[in-house]
Amino acid sequence: MLVEYRKAAIEEIEDLKALLWKFGPNEWNYLTPEGVNDEFALVENGGAQVIVATHDLIIVGLAVLIDGLNSPKYLEKYGSLEDIQFIGDVVVSSLYSGQGIATRLLKECLLDAKRKKADAVLVERHEENLGSAGMMRKAGFKIIDTYHDPQKRTVGSKNSVVLEFKIDQ
Repeated sequence: MLVEYRKAAIEEIEDLKALLWKFGPNEWNYLTPEGVNDEFALVENGGAQVIVATHDLIIVGLAVLIDGLNSPKYLEKYGSLEDIQFIGDVVVSSLYSGQGIATRLLKECLLDAKRKKADAVLVERHEENLGSAGMMRKAGFKIIDTYHDPQKRTVGSKNSVVLEFKIDQ
């Protein structure tokens, strides 16, 4: 099966939101209408971009790469926001899970961040989300922080984990 990767077009935003809402919600992920709308507003305004995975021209996965200065402000403690990129969401259709698509989406984000001369890419997940942990590890991310986050995490340990990929220029 041939899966292709490319940057999403602005005209695809509603389809991307639909994919995220269909396959993104689970006990580990923190998705709110306001957060999703804000994230895609950044895409529309050029402060973020979406990398998509397609099969037979159908979008089957996406990753949102946010410019550092548009990233959540709490990430400042991990480095200058001018020098980073942040991966906001990664989702793949359940019909295509287990095929390495999410890991490849992360790697495509890393390539784009390198082109933008970023020093590092950050991403976060629930501490106990093993699926996300595996894809992030396979893409080369390393844990740099774990903290209690009950406003965002409502199950299990209620901890968030921040991971980093250092980019060699």
